This record gives sequence, structure tokens and C-alpha cells, in this order.
Amino acid sequence: MNKADDPKVAAAIAEVRRQNEEAVERHPIVLQEEWLKQRLMLMEKEKQYMRSGDELAAEVRALPWVKVEKSYTFTSPEGDLMLADLFKQHSQLFIKHFMMEPGQEWQCEGCSLESDHVDGLLPHFEHHDMSYVAVARAPIEQIEAVRKRMGWKFCWVSSHESDFNYDFHVSFRPEEVNAGKTIYNFRERKIGPQTYTLSGHSVFYKNAKGEIFHTYGTFGRGSEQFMGIYGYFDVLPKGREEYGPNHALPDWAKVHDRYESDGKLIGGGTP
Repeated sequence: MNKADDPKVAAAIAEVRRQNEEAVERHPIVLQEEWLKQRLMLMEKEKQYMRSGDELAAEVRALPWVKVEKSYTFTSPEGDLMLADLFKQHSQLFIKHFMMEPGQEWQCEGCSLESDHVDGLLPHFEHHDMSYVAVARAPIEQIEAVRKRMGWKFCWVSSHESDFNYDFHVSFRPEEVNAGKTIYNFRERKIGPQTYTLSGHSVFYKNAKGEIFHTYGTFGRGSEQFMGIYGYFDVLPKGREEYGPNHALPDWAKVHDRYESDGKLIGGGTP
């Protein structure tokens, strides 16, 4: 069950929401001249933030690489593919680790929200020497059912027959979880019992010789950079409105075919 479904948690969320909305209504009001003065001061901070982001991105690209020596097989609707096949004609591969296990009856809201950003960008990816592929450990039949229902066009394959998810630390075997030997986001972290699979991103490069290298990976809040919706919400007076336990994304984000017209959830959700 989603923690937000607990009556006590729901009541706490409702109270925080009420307080936030009251604070918005009490927001300071000034004349245009004063607003412009404060806006220009804030703009200097925004420019500094962007320059820092540029410097950080350069450091990301400067990270050393790790050669991928192991062979991985993925299942697609057209048949089996190797890791090299996922690059298509490109030298760069961006993989979205989608949080979906075999037999999983719920759909990850966070992964789904991110995936809603992708299809319109595919032509731009293709013309920037980049292949975009989502990977999940669920079997391809389960994946295809979700992909078609969502109307997504991007490539989505199954790693069910390989160790790919385990080797890149987004899926965890029960014995690892029971022993407390799980690594996620490059650190030890307690996993389960609701799921043995989490989300994330991995980037790979293939050189002219056909050698493949793992160049970057990011997980947890590192995924926010690939979710443009936050840029819109962050400048709204009410912000992201994340009132759930630990400011959990599922407090407001739902699978896009599970909203009612007033924004309430139709059904389903993350346990």
C-alpha cells in the first residue's frame, strides 16, 4: 500500500498542503520597481547556478571510463539483441533503468513520469549521435503491454535473461537483500521488501573498434535532470507540492492514464 493511503499520513499531508496554500495567499506584494530590483538580484544567483551547472557537466564528461567486458542479451519485440545492438548506428547510448519486475502489478509513477518526456525528444537524440533505450527486468510481454497502453514509442527491452540489472545495481537478488549486501547509487542501502528493483540511468560509449565503455551513471535524485517537468513546477508559487512521506514523488505524480479530470487518481499506484 502507498504510505499516503494511511489515514494518519493522509491527514498529515492535507495539513501541510493547507499550510502551504495559506502561505501562498499571504505572500508579500510590492510595487513593480521593488519587484524588479529583487528580480535582478535573484538573476545574478541564477546565472551563477547555471555556470556551476556547466562546470559540473564538464566534470561528468571528464570521468574515466570502464570497459564493458561482459556479454549481455536483451529481449525486444523483434527478438534478442546484444548491448552493442542497442547503440544502433550511434556511438552513444543512454539507458533508462525502468523500475519493473517480473509479475509486478503496479506501475512506477516516477519512471512513467520521466518516460512521458522522451518521445518528442527522440528525433533530437537521433541527430545528436545518441540512442535512447529503456531497460526493465520484466519479460518483454509485460513491458509491451505497458508501453502500448501508455502510447510510448521509444525502444524498451527486457534484461530478464541476463545479469545486466544486477551488474549495474538496479536489481537485487533476494539473498543479497536478506544479507544486507545491496549497493544502490554507489552506496550501501537497505532494499525491499516491496521491490527488488529500483530506477536509474547509465551511459555508454562505443568506439570505432566496437569496444563498449560505461561512462556515467546516476540514481535517486540524480534522475531529476532528465525530468523537465520540475523546471515548470519549481517556478510556480506552490512549487512541487511534494507533501508525502520524505517528500515522495508519488504524492503528486501519477501514471498519466490514471488521473481524473480534476487531477485525482483513478486507480493503481506504487506500494
